[in-house]
Formats: sequence, C-alpha cells, structure tokens
Amino acid sequence: MENFHELLLTRHSIRKYTDEPVSGEDVKLILEAGLMAPSSKRKTPWHFVVVEDKAMLAQLSQCRDAGAGPIANSALTIIVTVDMTRSEAWVEDGSIAAVLMQLQAHALGLGSCWIQLRNRSLGEEATEDIVREMLEIPETMGILCAITIGHKDEERKPFDEEKMMWEKVHIAKW
Repeated sequence: MENFHELLLTRHSIRKYTDEPVSGEDVKLILEAGLMAPSSKRKTPWHFVVVEDKAMLAQLSQCRDAGAGPIANSALTIIVTVDMTRSEAWVEDGSIAAVLMQLQAHALGLGSCWIQLRNRSLGEEATEDIVREMLEIPETMGILCAITIGHKDEERKPFDEEKMMWEKVHIAKW
C-alpha cells in the first residue's frame, strides 16, 4: 500500500476466503488496531472475542436470518462488544474500533467483512442474545458486529473515483 488514499480505494467487503490460516502476528496487528482506537472520553469500553474454531464459526454463521454466511468460511471472526455501562457512545466507540481493524487487515493484504449483529434476529430471537449465549458474553456488553477476516478468495475492483458523490458534501450550509 503506497498511501492511505490507495488503502481506501482498494478496500472492499470480502465475503469469500481461502482455507489458509491468518498468522498470529497478523492477528496481533489487527487486534492492536482495535485496541488503539479512539473512544469517547478515552473510556476504551470495547472488548473483542476472537473466534477461530471452525465448529464455532459455523454455529455463529447461523446467528441471524441472512447475511452471516461469511463467518463460516473465515479464518477468524472478531466479535466486537462494548461495555454499555462505561460509554453512552458505545455504538460509535465499537464502530471506530471495528473499522480500524478492517483497515489494518486490508493493509496486511487480508480480506474482511462487517457482519451486523446489533438489531438483527433469527426468527423471533435477537441475534445479540444468540451470540451472547454462544460466547458467554456478559449482559453489560453490547454486541455490535462480527468482523470476518481471512485470505481473499475473490478480487474486487478499486473504488471508481468517477462515482464519487460530491453532491453529498455541503460547505458552510446545507
């Protein structure tokens, strides 16, 4: 990666992964990116659950009605949780940490995908409750998302800068 702009142009959600494991050093760097994330009032309320067990990844991929399939084929998935008693901005705090981990994964040449867990369901049961029980996550922890990570088994074209929506930028006033 030559620079941050190139990183942004080439980062995409990757939903297909090879069977190749992710090195421990790469996992450490990805987690460090999350741990260095800024948070409201520097409360650092996030906690990350790293899941690499294939049987558990398969179970987690069934935690919502649709859209969680990439979890099953990832080398690992990081469940982003945030202590709701420590931060009123817990969704924002967790989101920043999750995105930084995705950017670090991409900088390492790995693919990642955000799988929304908060406010999703499997039938009548809340996805958060399913994941909380599977991974023994305390009740005080808000469950935000799962970040799947692995070696890419698909290639995507860089972002087309011609499709930049500058009409969404307002200077000084709407």
